[in-house]
Amino acid sequence: MTSRVQGSSGGSGSSSSSKHHRSKGGPSPQEAIHRLRETEEMLTKKQDYLEKKIEQEIATARKHGTKNKRAALQALKRKKRLEQQLTQIDGTLSTIEFQREALENSHTNTEVLKNMGFAAKAMKKVHENMDVDKIDDLMQDITEQQDVAREISEAISGPFGEQFDEDELLAELEELEQEDLEENMKSMGGLPSVPSSKLPSSQPSHRTKSKKRAEDDDDMHMLTSWAT
Repeated sequence: MTSRVQGSSGGSGSSSSSKHHRSKGGPSPQEAIHRLRETEEMLTKKQDYLEKKIEQEIATARKHGTKNKRAALQALKRKKRLEQQLTQIDGTLSTIEFQREALENSHTNTEVLKNMGFAAKAMKKVHENMDVDKIDDLMQDITEQQDVAREISEAISGPFGEQFDEDELLAELEELEQEDLEENMKSMGGLPSVPSSKLPSSQPSHRTKSKKRAEDDDDMHMLTSWAT
């Protein structure tokens, strides 16, 4: 008898210690969210059951009516109690839903902060071997080398050989053309000389006009004699 009591007390001690150990660690957020969802599903199913029972009690009250007031009133009383339970479940579901959403948001924020911390550590590790002064010197060297490369490119792309004044070359070309023109004129004997005497006019002289008029008069006399 004593050993049974001791055994039972020992078992309860181990059970309490395991519960204490479990509560100390606590459930994970995923497990808690899963439990809350299961509770929501159970309460939702109970809501459906209560709504069907309420409809049945209303049908029973209508069935008895004034013929059996006692049975009708009992059905309405049961309906009221069912409605009270339904109202309580609605409040419980609202509380559970609020708790689940808060837990999900907390879990999300925890994961976000965890990942941000992980990224910060990675960035710190990347920057461990970087010196700001060395980076500035490197960027200055890069700028200087770019300037050198640009100067080399300009030197390569520029005209090669001696440079002459284009205006002087044009003036020399005009002189050569003038010399060629003068040589051509000499070979042709030069320009023809202008005549000193006055050129005859293209209009007929007065003497020519008088002679032609006399000839016309003779022709007219001849035609008149033939006509008479």
